[in-house]
Amino acid sequence: MTVRIGIDIGGTFTDLQIVDTRSGVQGSVKTPTTPEDPSLGLMTGIETAAARFGFATSDVSLLLHGTTIATNAVLERKLPRGVLVTTAGFRDVLEIGRHVRRDIYGLRPLRPEPLIPRDRRIEIAERIRADGTTEQQMTDLAMNQVLDTLRALQAETVAICLLNANADPTHERRLRDHLLAAWPDLPVSISSEVSPEIREYERTSTTVLNALLVPVLRAYLAQLAHRMESVGLQARLLLVQSNGGVCSAAVAGAQPVRLLLSGPSGGALAAERLSQTLALPDLVGIDMGGTSFDVCVVQAGRVTQMMQGEVDGLPVRLPMVEIRTIGAGGGSIASVDSGGRFVVGPRSAGARPGPACYGRGGTRPTVTDANLVLGRLDGAFFLGGALPLDAPAARAAVQSEVAALLGLGVEQAAEGILAVTNASLAAAIRLSLFERGLDPRGFALLSFGGAGGLHAIPVAEELGVTRVVFPADASTFSAGGILRSDIVHDLASSRLMPATPESLPALGLAADGLIRQAERLFADDRTPPDHQRLGFAADMRYHGQAFELTVPWPALIGGTAPDAASLATLVAAFHALHRQRFTYDNPDDKVEIVALRLTATGLLPPVQFSPTRSVGAVRPRHARPVFLDGAWHDMPVLHRSQLVAAVAGPMLIEEDDTTVLVTRGWSCAPGPDGTLIASKEGVLF
Repeated sequence: MTVRIGIDIGGTFTDLQIVDTRSGVQGSVKTPTTPEDPSLGLMTGIETAAARFGFATSDVSLLLHGTTIATNAVLERKLPRGVLVTTAGFRDVLEIGRHVRRDIYGLRPLRPEPLIPRDRRIEIAERIRADGTTEQQMTDLAMNQVLDTLRALQAETVAICLLNANADPTHERRLRDHLLAAWPDLPVSISSEVSPEIREYERTSTTVLNALLVPVLRAYLAQLAHRMESVGLQARLLLVQSNGGVCSAAVAGAQPVRLLLSGPSGGALAAERLSQTLALPDLVGIDMGGTSFDVCVVQAGRVTQMMQGEVDGLPVRLPMVEIRTIGAGGGSIASVDSGGRFVVGPRSAGARPGPACYGRGGTRPTVTDANLVLGRLDGAFFLGGALPLDAPAARAAVQSEVAALLGLGVEQAAEGILAVTNASLAAAIRLSLFERGLDPRGFALLSFGGAGGLHAIPVAEELGVTRVVFPADASTFSAGGILRSDIVHDLASSRLMPATPESLPALGLAADGLIRQAERLFADDRTPPDHQRLGFAADMRYHGQAFELTVPWPALIGGTAPDAASLATLVAAFHALHRQRFTYDNPDDKVEIVALRLTATGLLPPVQFSPTRSVGAVRPRHARPVFLDGAWHDMPVLHRSQLVAAVAGPMLIEEDDTTVLVTRGWSCAPGPDGTLIASKEGVLF
């Protein structure tokens, strides 16, 4: 069992990267996603890879699986019947939310409906104070009343979020155990295990999302396990989390909310690694697939982690890689609305029926159709010839849905589709950088995803960026990042305290408790001691602030108890980080610690990766008509493997799963680690 597989299931395609851990030889496979049952497309990909690269399913030792199951369930609101149990007087926390107007000019702002309506939010008499002491005990009678109400409401899953459970989880655990004793099959999520942090609304939102996703993910995992068993696949299954690490199927089934950014985080971590390999510390990773466009920023060689994110406007209080996603991919639909406004996305044709050119019943024009109409895609060579494209269907869709309505020629309409798309991509990148006070001109673009190669250089032009990197296996780059992931557990202990020596005993107890949790998780994961890594950090703020900065606390690594000297160093690091982030600091102000965090990493057995194994015939260099800058040109086309020295655009560089457009005024040359590096004329590689 020497084969390891990384899998990224997207909205349109399922990407796989495979490595033989003995030889380090890699390979990649791309297969259409099966939205009605993603595990079917996954197994099709594995069987295709086995036939292509000559291994048996019984040879697979490790399956690292990124999935959009959780995200799609939330976006589409395909969720089970959930019930929320809260402390008496707090049932409306989920609906009150935060008093922030997202649309500041809207006269009638719309707020999303809470995931659990008010008639399924029930209260229980109990009370824990903020300092962890008990004000009102929870009685057996109160718990029995909750159980009776759950049965009457026909609950399919339950979220329990009691006041100040982050300070003392006793009541939440008692209530959960009481419910499960009487109703063993009932999925129950408690906030003290899902998100044990302050801020009642965010903690409730995160716990509710988790509870609603438990039945969804457990059903998928059961289905996947059945399919794996039916083909003799006995590999260890690990799921990709939003923090870029992986976790066991058991952890994922209990806390699926940790998987909400499962797929994109693999690409972000791969971008971080490549940034270090290329000695390009400032990169913007752009992942353009069939459905979405994801942006991640690598600054000083590191990807930014957030302690809180959002999915469809719903806060998730968990660590996650900072990624901005917009609905712009190869399958994004172009349309003209009733007011004559021309838009591209966020609606997508998805995998089925897909773009009109797929020949699967789609009739709406997409970005892929526009690229085909303009000759930038070779319909006979798409996916290495595995999915021939229907150029007349693409042309007919662009003509009827865009060109005819705007009074344009087909080529001009297709160029318009790409121009609008590229403007949207550039805007997403600008926003990701501007909100941090960063200038795009100081960054290089790292383009990956199957659709990105045709758009990266035009987008760079719009941003003033002068260097674009195209990694090896760009189309399955996120799956490659997943392939190199390790097991990661994010733990937190949250209680507000001053950052002074008087808090050291409480900080020591919190650190010991987190280490004990990590030891139990390492034991569950069967991680040997020499593969265990711990990293502490603290969420800190000035007294009176409503936000925190997460500051690493390396002095605690190795089990060293916090002392006055290490605490003073931590406070100094907070002042410095605050000054870096916000241009000022207040050394004389009181500093508070809001939470102590521990990242417990279990290193998977390392692999020495060799160059990717190429399959299929390489087509000779040739030329074909391409519409560019308002006219048709005979443009040179060469296979990526044929690029051995710098070439000047305009030119197309093809491989089985993606195509790179090098426009006039740009050059492209081979770079380290199998990359291609495109530079604007006059800029050194």
